[in-house]
Amino acid sequence: MSQSDPSSDSSAAVSPAVSPAAHDAEAHHHSPHSPLGALDRIRATPGGRLALKIGVGVLGTIVVVAGIIMIPFPGPGWAVVILGLAIWSVEFAWAKRLLHFTRKHVNAWTQWVLKQSLAMRALIGLVGFVFISAVVWASVYLSLDINLYTVIMDFLTGK
Repeated sequence: MSQSDPSSDSSAAVSPAVSPAAHDAEAHHHSPHSPLGALDRIRATPGGRLALKIGVGVLGTIVVVAGIIMIPFPGPGWAVVILGLAIWSVEFAWAKRLLHFTRKHVNAWTQWVLKQSLAMRALIGLVGFVFISAVVWASVYLSLDINLYTVIMDFLTGK
């Protein structure tokens, strides 16, 4: 290991001119052709570092807001929010910690559900279905003033 390699000396301090993210990436020796290597080259200049932070912040915000808008509707709302969080985690340590927390708890929930009996998993699915149905009904009713229950009952009775 060379003397200039920060990972070779545990007492090496992070230079104030180098962001913690860039220092962390340096310590892992990313290939210049990998996406993280490209990010390191962008972070190498003060203007690039600021532009990357702004770009990641804006893109992550757009994705998170789109996901939040999609949450009440059937589809990938939460997955899109988590994708936005993953985008933010490229530049922001708090987002990386929140993404790790989310992954840990989603995995724990999934493992717990898989250990339950088939009847319990069916009940969990039914409760989820009822909840999502209620959210969709409320969203359509409050947004468009359409009562889906009435529409469905009219359809079923031939009115």
